[in-house]
Amino acid sequence: MASSREELDNIKENDENNSLLSSLQEEDDEHESKESVLQKYFLQEWKLVKSLLDDIVLNRGACDLSSVHKIRSIMDKYQEQGQLLEPYLESIVSPLMSIVRSRAAELVVASEEILEIIKPLCIIIYSLVTVCGYKSVIKFFPHQVSDLELAVSLLDKCHNTNTTTSLRQESTGEMEAKCIMLLWLSILVLIPFDLSSVDTSMADDNYVRRDEPPPLVMKILEFCKDYLSNPGPTRTIAGLLLSKLLTRPDMSKAFTSFIDWTHEIFSSVEDNVIDHFRLLGAVEALAVIFKIGNTKALLNVVPIVWNDTSALIKSNSAARSPLLRKYLVKLTQRIGLTCLPHRSPIWCYVVRNSTLGEKISSNMTGDGNRLNQAVNIDSSSFYQHASSLEEEDMDVPEIVEEIIELLLSGLRDTDTVVRWSAAKGIGRVTSRLTYSLSDEVLSSVLERFSAYEGDGSWHGGCLALAELARRGLLLPISFPKVVPVIIKALHYDVRRGPHSVGSHVRDAAAYVCWAFGRSYYHRDMKNVLEQLAPHLLVVACYDREVNCRRAAAAAFQENVGRQGNFPHGIDIVNTADFFALSSRVNSYLRVAVSIAQYDGYLYPFVDELIDSKIPHWDKSLRELAANAISSLVKFKPDYFANVVLEKLIPCTLSSDLCMRHGATLAAGEVVLALHEGNYVLSTDKQKMVANMVPAIEKARLYRGKGGEIMRSAVSRFIECIARVQVHLTEKIKRSLLDTLNENLRHPNSHIQNAAVEALKHYVPAYHLSTENKGMNDITSRYLEQLTDLNVAARRGSALALSVLPFQLLARDWKSVLPKLCSSCAIEDNPEDRDAEARMNAVKALVSVCRTLTDAGQFSDLFSEEDGISLFLFIRSEVMCSLFKALDDYSVDNRGDVGSWVREAAMDGLERCTYILCKRDSLDFPCKSQGFKSISELHNKENAQNDQIKSCFDENLATNLVGGIAKQAVEKMDKIRESAARILQRILYNKTIFVPYIPYREKLENIVPDEADIKWGVPTFSYPRFVQLLRHSCYSKYIISGLVISIGGLQESLRKASLSALLDYLQSTETEGQIDSREFSLSTDILWVLQKYKRCDRVIIPTLKTLEILFSKKILLNMEARTTVFCAGVLDSLAIELRRSKDFSKLCAGIAILGYISSILEPINIRAFSQLLTFLDHRYPKIRKSASEQVYLVLLENGNLISEEKVDKAVEIITETCWEGDIEEAKNKKLQLCYIANIETEQALKATPAELNKIVQQNRATADENASYSSLVGSAGF
Repeated sequence: MASSREELDNIKENDENNSLLSSLQEEDDEHESKESVLQKYFLQEWKLVKSLLDDIVLNRGACDLSSVHKIRSIMDKYQEQGQLLEPYLESIVSPLMSIVRSRAAELVVASEEILEIIKPLCIIIYSLVTVCGYKSVIKFFPHQVSDLELAVSLLDKCHNTNTTTSLRQESTGEMEAKCIMLLWLSILVLIPFDLSSVDTSMADDNYVRRDEPPPLVMKILEFCKDYLSNPGPTRTIAGLLLSKLLTRPDMSKAFTSFIDWTHEIFSSVEDNVIDHFRLLGAVEALAVIFKIGNTKALLNVVPIVWNDTSALIKSNSAARSPLLRKYLVKLTQRIGLTCLPHRSPIWCYVVRNSTLGEKISSNMTGDGNRLNQAVNIDSSSFYQHASSLEEEDMDVPEIVEEIIELLLSGLRDTDTVVRWSAAKGIGRVTSRLTYSLSDEVLSSVLERFSAYEGDGSWHGGCLALAELARRGLLLPISFPKVVPVIIKALHYDVRRGPHSVGSHVRDAAAYVCWAFGRSYYHRDMKNVLEQLAPHLLVVACYDREVNCRRAAAAAFQENVGRQGNFPHGIDIVNTADFFALSSRVNSYLRVAVSIAQYDGYLYPFVDELIDSKIPHWDKSLRELAANAISSLVKFKPDYFANVVLEKLIPCTLSSDLCMRHGATLAAGEVVLALHEGNYVLSTDKQKMVANMVPAIEKARLYRGKGGEIMRSAVSRFIECIARVQVHLTEKIKRSLLDTLNENLRHPNSHIQNAAVEALKHYVPAYHLSTENKGMNDITSRYLEQLTDLNVAARRGSALALSVLPFQLLARDWKSVLPKLCSSCAIEDNPEDRDAEARMNAVKALVSVCRTLTDAGQFSDLFSEEDGISLFLFIRSEVMCSLFKALDDYSVDNRGDVGSWVREAAMDGLERCTYILCKRDSLDFPCKSQGFKSISELHNKENAQNDQIKSCFDENLATNLVGGIAKQAVEKMDKIRESAARILQRILYNKTIFVPYIPYREKLENIVPDEADIKWGVPTFSYPRFVQLLRHSCYSKYIISGLVISIGGLQESLRKASLSALLDYLQSTETEGQIDSREFSLSTDILWVLQKYKRCDRVIIPTLKTLEILFSKKILLNMEARTTVFCAGVLDSLAIELRRSKDFSKLCAGIAILGYISSILEPINIRAFSQLLTFLDHRYPKIRKSASEQVYLVLLENGNLISEEKVDKAVEIITETCWEGDIEEAKNKKLQLCYIANIETEQALKATPAELNKIVQQNRATADENASYSSLVGSAGF
């Protein structure tokens, strides 16, 4: 017992030690250095990279390019987060540069081989430079004094090699090697020794030019000057190297020489590519030199450089190149900084920033009182007023005034990069000026916000203000001048033709507000934020561009977070977050409504919508703004009824199309929103609203430009007032109905749909209480237009009938339904055919049936006998029309437009099925009244009994499932998915059970009740629906749709459907299936050939399907059944190929004839005789195709022609040019018919002389062949 207790104690102690170690390890992770933690967790591929690097180091740089490209691809993934690679830089760069350094010493021995080793290493290092930046990488370059000459010699070798390709993925390292050598030299030239003491060539007695820079320096300068004309990254790095080299104290002569060289470059600008890139490089290099150079040395060359710069910026070269203007602006600002003394202005605004940690520590040490005092001091302590600095004066050189003027003009440049550089220059130069001079600069910047300036000037001005604010150069005393300008910029949107400009200005204005929040104390920003907050939220909610919405929200969030004490600030920030504002609809209808509930935001929101968004140039934005303004009605109904409506109604007659369209929409939405909020409009307001449409019609605003847009807006307005039931006079009622009828006849579908939605509410609201005559006139008018020659009238009238109320339809349903059924059928006259009209008729037919059957009660208008007749009519005529609509495959220049009708028919069949099944579930007796059974559609027997027990029977169920399943295996993805979804709903409807479906369990296995099935994917849907071929009641439907996919033009669809069929045929047969699957398939294919006789849409794919199946020896090995099947196919081919001009149809038929001719059955002779008839076809390609098939048949089937004649027949086939003269082809065909003992139509019509000639030719050829055979035999072969 004691020993066991000791063991337990040891186990517990070990567990405690393990837990202690794990906790200590976690603490170590928390207290470990940043680098070690990064190395553990941040570079996930470090093990792979380390192994590749170890192999490279082990082989002293010799490596495969695939390893290098693998490392580079890994590094490229961290392009946006280069800091994750910084802990690994030393482990990667140091060993690679050591190899480069050691290999550079071997250049004298074998330079080419060494370069091939160094280049891949430079690719790896350069990829790190692009990801992490050169400043982070060059810290790990070797920088010994002796390395300088090695690097120069290596660069010399690289300089003489040219880049073989400009593609990065195919680069072999020439460009990367040059860049790395230049970066290496930028470190090495900083050695704290005179470069002449490092240059070994200076020790040569022959070198006498001691007053010039050392040869090593001259060589570096020559390299850099060459690279300055390079368009790639070597230009920038060469400029960096020059800045490091020429700013050395011992390089004054070289610096002067370089300035003279740049002067020559600036003075001799020519219009060619090389000079342009050299000019870019020279300006960029000067900008870097003026950034890090000594002020005293730079002041000596300022006059020369400035004269060249000011002249160049006005040249045509600068006007054509935004990049050159950017570099010139950058150089200009740095010249200005050189001319101004470095000083920290005591007048600038300074805010003491304290972290949370400092506050906690100060509170813990008892210094909390002092901290609170520091926080609560007056804002005047953060900057001094200019009045106290009047004594300070400053002599500003004239050149600085010119520089500031140039920077101010750069704010209005056409390119953003130039404006941004100029704005930063304004901020940097202003920081060296006195308060009075800086105030003048601010005034000049504010002049850029003039109404006469362009959008570029406004954008540059905003960037400049943001820079001044970030640097504390914009004092709170200037806020009264600046804030109104920023508010204007937040709403800057200038119309230009069919679009507007200003999104970049609004984005920059939001950036200014963001900079304000970061730069000023909350006491100084309190009044400013109260002014800016509503405008920021207006932009955040209602701007058209997502980047502006997000920028304004970010600025508001920054101000709330840093300024604090803002009412509901946190709630608003949480509502208007980054993702919520990504959707414009969500911003308008949800985010804005959530913010409008807080005080101070509703009225700015409404004003923005009325003034800017209702008359916006974008139609979709006007519609969205109308919905947005209606969503705000609930907060102040009185304000909207008395103020907003009075503003909107006059605008509906505006001369500006955008204004009147948006105002019409908004007025209707506001009236509707007021009604939904239980607000009753006064009589005067109702009168104003009622007279809007007559006033628009009187002003003839439907005509001319924008008439279509106004029609849809007026229809929506009528819908809104109809739902509100605004009081209308009889004259206005008739006028509005006429307006809707005109819109229904319009060819634009959007206008028709808007009119239909309006009519749906307008007729029940205003025309049901009138006399029966008026009600009948409405229905009769639409019935007459169903046969109108104008297709737009037919479309609109069908849609109108679909939304008429029960009271109108109940009187005339016996006229409406038959008329709609006839409108669903394809028109007899091809010129009158219109797929949209038929689609609308199908939808209207179903909608009318639903309206009549959903009433659920009988009255004087609709008796019980009418109900019985209605359901019988739906069962017979309506379902029959819908089944016929499933065969609508009309095609025009838009493609398969019949698919619209088929899709509507499938949806209608589903709905009508539910109607009938619902009635059956209520045990409603359906009496036959002479209507024929729907089974007539598929040539089945007519109903024998006069009494039918149910409205929905097995025949209907079979036709329903079969017709929809056929669509599920055809070629259009959308139709297949729609059909499968409808079938799925029919099988699993939880409200209405659909009975009498044959093989329901099998169907449920094929179509499971799962929501996320991708029925549009062919490889998924076809293998399932092909299983229905085993059931005879569905097989004909399936095969008639499947052949369309197998014989279609789309390769991926053909492969998927064919693979599914072949898998089905090759699978084991199920029990209880008497006939083989091939025989059932053959029977169904014959049915398709008979059903769709002379219908090329189905026959051509069917023939192609047969050709594919025959090529795989399917349907040719059914013993006695093969003969019957092939005979049926030959009968169809005789009909289909006769006088056909379709090449694909003829080729497929000829191939089928060839396959049938090759089988050992009596039927092959008939097929061969049909095949021979195509040898003299009028199309040469058909003759050639037929000859090829005849040749294959003769090789495969020797029973067609006697053995002694086969060679002769083959000779005729192979030596005849079947694409040549047709007369020769006819003669050769007759010879083949004579050899094969086949009588043809041509042979019967031939004269005795022609027949004798053919016989003599055959005999002569036979004798020749016989003599040749005897010769071969006598030779012993």
